[in-house]
Amino acid sequence: MADMTHHKFLKAPYTVGIVGAAFSGGQPRGGVEQGPARLVEFGLPSQLSSLGWNVDIDEKFPTYEHLRPPSDQDIGKLKNARYVSAVTKSVSDSVKSLVAKGHLALTLGGDHSLAMGTISGSAAVYPDVGVIWVDAHADINTPETTETGNLHGCPVSFLMGLPGARNIPSFEWLSPCLPTNRIVYIGLRDVDVPEKKILKDNNIKAFSMHEVDKYGIGKVVEMALDYLGRDKPVHLSFDVDALDPSVAPATGTPVRGGLTFREGHFICEAVYETGNLVAVDIMEVNPLLGDQAYVLQTIQIGCSLTRTALGETLL
Repeated sequence: MADMTHHKFLKAPYTVGIVGAAFSGGQPRGGVEQGPARLVEFGLPSQLSSLGWNVDIDEKFPTYEHLRPPSDQDIGKLKNARYVSAVTKSVSDSVKSLVAKGHLALTLGGDHSLAMGTISGSAAVYPDVGVIWVDAHADINTPETTETGNLHGCPVSFLMGLPGARNIPSFEWLSPCLPTNRIVYIGLRDVDVPEKKILKDNNIKAFSMHEVDKYGIGKVVEMALDYLGRDKPVHLSFDVDALDPSVAPATGTPVRGGLTFREGHFICEAVYETGNLVAVDIMEVNPLLGDQAYVLQTIQIGCSLTRTALGETLL
């Protein structure tokens, strides 16, 4: 690599495998399934090549329509559970295959229910993987606490196997693979009351926007990386709604008061510099929300976050 970063868990020549997860079934708003194609159309693969990466685009890009079941009745409160399960299982297999080869797995979403697949895939190869979850939302509702039944608000509880999120029909394939002390949240600011209780009861490390304001993003990221361990593999799962809507407007659940452009990019830079990255998710870019300028701005942000997470620097 041009920047000479030593990647502890990747094999040379360094390759990024792109999983285009064109999927919106974890939430009700159409369009987010078009995010991966738009990011690729905008030139992301060649941008990554210019940084020195070999680029391999997953053969399943860009559709999972063939996995949609003919019937998908609610399971308890959960909507589209069979479809979400089938797609996340496929994504898990893709990510696992890439990580096992020593490639960096880059998943372009799609909605954040996909993290059930991406993180279980990297954890299958590295059981001690640490997750940095950058998001306005904790996405840790269980099938019992969710008010909407939308699975993009539940992936972390499934990955942890929290009470109420085990042995869910159709999700038999997903074994608990993320201990409660292997995740750090950054950027939270819209957390449901039951989720706050889950975070506190399980002593889960979370830096809300309050901590970002109090300590500054540099100190927050330093504390996050120290907590996860400086010699452990890292999976960065980045929901673009972590950024303030003035920065990334074309996303399904925007919340005011988010990370600035620079704060978002600093997180990506600092995580890359550790040399510990094994997987990156860029989630919830929705090209159907907002006018053309907003959409273009958000696609550009998605690409620049990805480039920064893969080694682009200002100097």
